[in-house]
Amino acid sequence: MAIPDFSLLEAVRRRRPLVHCVSNLVSANDCANLALAVGASPIMAQSPQEMESIAAASAAAVLNTGTPEEEKFRACLLRGQAAGRLGQPVVLDPVGVGASPWRLERVETLLKNFTPALVRVNPGEAGALLHEENRAQGVDSPAALDPVQRGSLALRLARKLGTAVLVSGAEDFVSNGTVLWKISGGSALMTQVTGTGCMLSVLCGVFAAVEPDILTAAVTAAAFWKSCSRRAEVLSGGQGPGRFRTALFDAAGALTAADCAGMALVELLT
Repeated sequence: MAIPDFSLLEAVRRRRPLVHCVSNLVSANDCANLALAVGASPIMAQSPQEMESIAAASAAAVLNTGTPEEEKFRACLLRGQAAGRLGQPVVLDPVGVGASPWRLERVETLLKNFTPALVRVNPGEAGALLHEENRAQGVDSPAALDPVQRGSLALRLARKLGTAVLVSGAEDFVSNGTVLWKISGGSALMTQVTGTGCMLSVLCGVFAAVEPDILTAAVTAAAFWKSCSRRAEVLSGGQGPGRFRTALFDAAGALTAADCAGMALVELLT
């Protein structure tokens, strides 16, 4: 199988998998609209009381711990455990995990009680989970790390957690602790729209719903999102972040497997 595998786009549009997103207040609407645009069927259920029944109906889950509260962490715990019993892929997005000791403790409790198929983080979040010096500002990531350092974060965090990790940024790095993929390209305008990392996590969940190999799903999601941002920059014509945000959804709905070929550079580093 070639990586990335953009034929997954057609599988998503044909099967319309139900993807359960426990999202955050900032990005929930955009995450739902992106899943719809690419061809999936999102459900944004948040209540702990629904987790078992929603899990039984879903093909994958994306658990986003941004704008956290105790009830959200309880819902994420129950959903992750239900997915484990069902053999269902879970993408964990521990937004701003280094913002406070409370967030870090709660996220680490989740990781002790179930193993997600993929953890999607920015470099600051990866550093917090590795208990390294945290230079993040709120949910934002430090800008000083070079690509070699960010690739190292992905490898080391994957080894620590025993699962796949996607460290996103100007270049994305995907690792299972043994291999390391680098995905380059896209648009610098992504930094002007909040929630683009959350949306990438949803894309990972969408592709994982139709592709059992999590590395293939994650690398394809990263390359597809780079392709969407590149197309959106052209579509928005430099008219500002609002037009660019809308153009991201348009690109996600319109791009085909053939369109995506060559729009992002994907390299196997190790």
